[in-house]
Amino acid sequence: MKMIAIPILACMLILMSCDQTHVQQAQIPIKAAESELDREIRQVMEKGIDLEERKRQVPAIAEVFGRRADKKRARWLAALCYFKSLGTSLMPIDLAEIALAETGSYGLSADLVSKSGALGVWQLMPLRARSHGYTPQDMENDEKCAEAAVRELMNKLIMTHGDLEKAKKYYCGVGPQANAYEVKRREFRREILEGVERQMPNSEAKRRGLFSRS
Repeated sequence: MKMIAIPILACMLILMSCDQTHVQQAQIPIKAAESELDREIRQVMEKGIDLEERKRQVPAIAEVFGRRADKKRARWLAALCYFKSLGTSLMPIDLAEIALAETGSYGLSADLVSKSGALGVWQLMPLRARSHGYTPQDMENDEKCAEAAVRELMNKLIMTHGDLEKAKKYYCGVGPQANAYEVKRREFRREILEGVERQMPNSEAKRRGLFSRS
C-alpha cells in the first residue's frame, strides 16, 4: 500500500507544480508592442545622447527658422530636425544649420532648385538623392528631403572617420564654394546656440559645452 501511495503522491506534486507554473505565467503582464518611435528613442538613449538637450534645441531652431520662413513652417521644419535625427549620432542643430546654409536665404523653400540642380530644403543633387533611395521629385517633400540629408551627412561622417565638422563641409562639396558655405553654416549654428543659451543659466551652457560643438 505504501508502494502505491508514493507514486500517487509524486504525481500530485508534479501536477501542483505545473499548475503553479501556469498561474505564474498567467500573472506575467503582456507588454505592448514597441513602436518605431520608442525604438528610436531607446537607440538614442543607448548611444548616450541627452534627450533633454535635443529637445531644448528645437524651440531655438524654430525661432531661427521663423526669421526666414512663416512660423508654422518654421515649427514644422524644426520638428523634422528633431525626429529625423533620432536614432543617429546627429543632433537637431546639425540638420538645422545645413538647411539654413543651403536655403535660409530663400525662405527654406521646398521647391527650390539651385543653378547646379540641387533640390529641396536640404539641397540634395538628383544623383545623391537616388543613391539614398529617393527620386528627385521626392526632394520637394520635406520629410523625404530631411531623411536623405541625414543619410548624406552620415555617409560623409564615415568618409571623414567621424569628424563631424569636416562631414558638414563635404556635404556642400569642396573648393571656394564649400569654404563660403562653411562660414555661413558656422554663423547659423552660433545663432541657434545663442537661442539655446537663453533658455538656460550660463553656467549650465558652459557645463554642457554647447559652444565647443562643431
